[in-house]
Amino acid sequence: MTRTDFLETLKAFTEIVIKDMVLPVRKQENDKKPPAPRAADVHLMRLPDSKSATKKAPYIIHQVITGKDTQPEGERAIALTVVRSIICVYHENEQEGALTLLSLMERLRVALLETVVIGNKYTLITEGDGLEALIYPDDTAPYYAGEMISTWRLPGIKRKVDFNNGF
Repeated sequence: MTRTDFLETLKAFTEIVIKDMVLPVRKQENDKKPPAPRAADVHLMRLPDSKSATKKAPYIIHQVITGKDTQPEGERAIALTVVRSIICVYHENEQEGALTLLSLMERLRVALLETVVIGNKYTLITEGDGLEALIYPDDTAPYYAGEMISTWRLPGIKRKVDFNNGF
């Protein structure tokens, strides 16, 4: 079970949770007509083209920030990873934009806290720092962004001992 496998599972979970939340999309220069509202796209680690970050809104990016593997003596291996989820939405109305961002973040937050275990093997750690959320206070209208920080327990890596290869 790698962190890549975990991210793919988190992406699939997120897509299911937000699929019916239709959000505004900004008309681009080359668009003949305004684009249809849609659910946020979910990306892993980065946007496909970071130079057009505002053109991609609405979106969510799940990024692994840190990982830690330990195995206390006499116990099973433990793998932890911290994920930063960046959420960005677009809206012409500033109040509605801020509320749209909050609504999308809350949809994901509530689903994570209700479910706690995704993919039958990845557990959200709710003790300690728990699930943190921050709405960026910057005035970036008509784009609104925030982030969530979560810590996850992944299945530990099982050791392999091969005395024949000299390792």
